Amino acid sequence: MWPMKRRSFLDKSSIGLSTLLVAPKVWGESKKKLFNSKSLVSPFAIATWNVPEAVNLAGNALEKGQNALDAAVEGVSFEESNLKNTTVGKGGAPDREGNVTLDACVMDHFGNCGSVMAVEQITHVAALAKDIMLKTPHVILAGDGARQFALSQGYLPENLLTLESKKAWESWLEKSNYSPEINVENHDTIGMLCCDQQGNLSGACTTSGLAYKMKGRVGDSPVIGSGLFVDNQVGAAVATGLGEEVIKTVGSFLIVELMRQGKTPQASCEEAINRILVKHDEKPDFQVGFIAIDINGRIGAYSIHPGFTYTIYKENKTTIKTVESVFKI
Repeated sequence: MWPMKRRSFLDKSSIGLSTLLVAPKVWGESKKKLFNSKSLVSPFAIATWNVPEAVNLAGNALEKGQNALDAAVEGVSFEESNLKNTTVGKGGAPDREGNVTLDACVMDHFGNCGSVMAVEQITHVAALAKDIMLKTPHVILAGDGARQFALSQGYLPENLLTLESKKAWESWLEKSNYSPEINVENHDTIGMLCCDQQGNLSGACTTSGLAYKMKGRVGDSPVIGSGLFVDNQVGAAVATGLGEEVIKTVGSFLIVELMRQGKTPQASCEEAINRILVKHDEKPDFQVGFIAIDINGRIGAYSIHPGFTYTIYKENKTTIKTVESVFKI
């Protein structure tokens, strides 16, 4: 069905064309820096929120020599299957009509990326986003098209609405009052960044979106540059919280570009939060949090309100960190 794999497709089109437009010496130096660099940084995995099992999975995979992208996808798959997590994968909170729709994206150290939006009946949407990246000439598939592609690749359809999520939705229907609670319904994303033994960076982002959202709503998580961005020569960033606000500033891309200009990951995350706040005259009633890493292994994280955490696996140790925020109460 798919006669040309994505990497082959790119090699024969945009990359092939770009080599005609770039001086051979410059291209050779860039390629040497990008593909032949050897990192002095130990492999590590970092993810938004308190997800030690997911980060351990990714970290152990990295220790065994797995590449950063596969490790990230394997790590977030735990939360996609975790029925206790009502913001990701199976068991995620539904939209206002009672349908669970999932979003995800991935990005690797070559700059390749894949994304799925508003997918029903498929649990492991981060893996599906990776398949779109590798097996199609596209970056994004949405809705029923993404589901049909998943079925063609052997994914099994499942009912994603658990009994617990259904009861919560039915209770919400009694008032239908849409007012997301900070760090609860806005805890809607698992974003994971990994650095492998070769020093390459990749990431994955997966979510069921805001609880009781309007049908068809898509947030920042599957939007490359908003929910996730990776540049192997600079660093990577992921976002969590109210996606509408992250999209307005293309938050993850902004952080990576700030790091390219010489800012630390921490300073870059703080500036990205400030770019959001400058658009609001009063203390906002929503949460946004960022985490970022650079190619030297430095980490940054910042949020609007307290309560945001991240989990990191490094040197066989998993730690949960509380993130500094603009507002303290």
